[in-house]
Amino acid sequence: MERYDPIKIEEKWQARWESEKPFKATEKSDAPKMFLAEMFPYPSGAGLHVGHVRNFTIVDVLSRFYAQQRLNVMRPFGYDTFGLPAENYAIKTGTSPQSATKVNIDNFRKQAKRLGYAIDWDREINTSDPAYYKWTQWCFLQLFKKGLAYQKESYQWWCPVDQTVLANEQVENGCCWRCGHEVEKKKMKQWFFKITEYADELLDEVDALDWPEKIKTMQKNWIGRSKGSIVNFAVKDTQQEIKVFTTRVDTIFGATFIVLAPEHPMISELVNDNTREKVAEYCKNAIKKSEIERQENKEKTGVFTGAYAINPLTGEEMPIWVADYVLMGYGEGAVMAVPAHDERDFDFAQKFDLKVKKVIEKPENSDDDSACYHGEGVLVNSGQFSGTASEDAREQINAWLGERGIGSPKTTYKMRDWLISRQRYWGCPIPIAYDKDGNPHAIPEDQLPVMIPEVEDYKPDNTGRSALAKCKDWLKVTIDGEEMTRETDTLDGYACSSWYLWRYASPHDDNYAWNPEAIKYWEPVDVYVGADHAVAHLLYVRFWCKFFADQGFLPFREPIKKLIYHGYINAPDGKKMSKSKGNVIDPLDVINDGYGADTLRTYEMFIGPVELDAAWDPRSVGGVYRFLNRCWSLCFADAKKAEPVQTAQARHKTIKKVTEDIYRCNFNTAVAALMEYVNELYKVGVSNDDLVALAKLLKPFAPHLASEMLEKLGADDEWPTWDDKHLVSDTVEIVVQVNGKLRAKLSVPAEDIEDEEKIKSLALENEKVKKFVSGEPKKVIFVKKAKLVNIVA
Repeated sequence: MERYDPIKIEEKWQARWESEKPFKATEKSDAPKMFLAEMFPYPSGAGLHVGHVRNFTIVDVLSRFYAQQRLNVMRPFGYDTFGLPAENYAIKTGTSPQSATKVNIDNFRKQAKRLGYAIDWDREINTSDPAYYKWTQWCFLQLFKKGLAYQKESYQWWCPVDQTVLANEQVENGCCWRCGHEVEKKKMKQWFFKITEYADELLDEVDALDWPEKIKTMQKNWIGRSKGSIVNFAVKDTQQEIKVFTTRVDTIFGATFIVLAPEHPMISELVNDNTREKVAEYCKNAIKKSEIERQENKEKTGVFTGAYAINPLTGEEMPIWVADYVLMGYGEGAVMAVPAHDERDFDFAQKFDLKVKKVIEKPENSDDDSACYHGEGVLVNSGQFSGTASEDAREQINAWLGERGIGSPKTTYKMRDWLISRQRYWGCPIPIAYDKDGNPHAIPEDQLPVMIPEVEDYKPDNTGRSALAKCKDWLKVTIDGEEMTRETDTLDGYACSSWYLWRYASPHDDNYAWNPEAIKYWEPVDVYVGADHAVAHLLYVRFWCKFFADQGFLPFREPIKKLIYHGYINAPDGKKMSKSKGNVIDPLDVINDGYGADTLRTYEMFIGPVELDAAWDPRSVGGVYRFLNRCWSLCFADAKKAEPVQTAQARHKTIKKVTEDIYRCNFNTAVAALMEYVNELYKVGVSNDDLVALAKLLKPFAPHLASEMLEKLGADDEWPTWDDKHLVSDTVEIVVQVNGKLRAKLSVPAEDIEDEEKIKSLALENEKVKKFVSGEPKKVIFVKKAKLVNIVA
């Protein structure tokens, strides 16, 4: 017998798939379509890792599963290639991002083919290909035309030594990751997409999505819709007012001070000679922190401006403070602090000895014993509104404020407009140019793509602009006869990935970003798989989908029907894999060690429930290899034979179990069922029907071995079906208890279940039962429905 040689088998089938292109997708089919995709990877120089393998293999198992059911499957592939890693590598080595990206893509493609993925390689896309980013620029222009791409000033991290803007992840403990110098925040004009225009629809349609609940919850929290009120607080001895957003206007009688975000534009007008320097120093330090740091910091800090506001309901003076726990991007960047009923305000008041005034009486049945009760109740110490339920008081106080023109209801969101400009060379150029007065103009569509020029120096210029600013000839462009200057910012990589799923439908179309007929046939995506980008990417692709549907370019409003979000694969000790820890598992090492791609694929599906993180276990890899070896031996060795009828129950039971498990994405239990089936065949014997069924069920997981088996058996790969009549067992298990304790189990022919006396007799004759029954038992009871015999000795 020829031994199982996975490398040899895999090379054979990969060569055949390369030449025959069996996975090429076409719209010319009467079968229902099935479009599956993974979140496309960034092709790093390190190549694939075992996390990629889990992601890609989930898609591949489902693709092959549906193809075997004769659906018209499309499974394309792509690369998210713009970004900082390639640019930093270029700055460090002088190797152009274009060259490095090509090498990395070639490596990724080669590795993906080694894993036997059923990919239509004619539908391969690359976001840094001018034929692709031409249409990314077109997408930008559609948003720009409708006013949803706009400019405004915003704070950015700035390194005064390197003279460059830094991304959040490049700031480490308040210092530049490259030179170690302390960074600062700098106001710069930036481009934004107005995603908030679609906030309500993005939120309201989340519940209907066939996505994991935790992802839907994260989307909801990110959007963060709050219904509340805007209240104007007059500043004492001035004509100025501070606008405050609150969701609990019913607690306004307990508002004893105002807190402003360090970025609030009114601060400079509120300070006096005694507080100006101290406030400026506090704000300078506060804006160096990320918003996450500011929210997570439990130690409250702040500074008094020296100014006071007037509470419009009580007429009392309220000191105006600045504190970093208030964020400029939420509400109005100002908080009416109610320390008796808000934990953050309470902590702040305790630290700075500020007034605390209770205005909500909690219900008698409340078990909330916190220092500041923040639930619903009845108003106290609230003037004419005392005694009113808090829910009713909100409406009444809103009306009171509205009548006097000092307040109104408002809905606000935590989600902000999407900052999309990057001061980077290696990104999609923004198709905008400026006239001599600095006004932005769209690059005409017939001039797209705005190409990325080749440069020798990839470093930003000394103003923080990207290396594009040094390309003097490239900067000049003529629009409508007027010479203008190109935008030197590039687009955030998320812009490139917000529409790539639609490009897959017609990846080589020169006339459309996505061909209308192709998009109508293939989209939306039926199954989308990933382990990252739970919020941003998924939110952005939904936003673009709704926008382009409104413009008539898409016939649907949600881009993804079903989302599968899987866990990470960690090192054997459970820690996250990383190069610095030296615990990264290279998938090609597993393949080349003799296990082969089929073992690696099957192991990663067997490693645990798909939604959970799992630790790599080298011993289990060997176990999966032995399982596949046993499958090989059943087919290619002189295995013990059986008639199809002898194994019918095990066969049909396995077909049903594996089919249902794959539909539910319970891949680990599907593989376990196949292992049990193989064990049974080794015990009972194997028929040709068993081998064909086994090969077909195995193919999504181990396609090379399964294809080899099917070729030998002369069978096609159409997915098998089960017959319920074969699921009914020929025998029935009867539990026997003596005085309520389990003493034996009987296996009796199914037809004997109707013969009560025979069942009782078999129970009393059982040797294990006899040990506990001496003489004639008091009572013998047979409960047919429960398949139970109870003997009272």
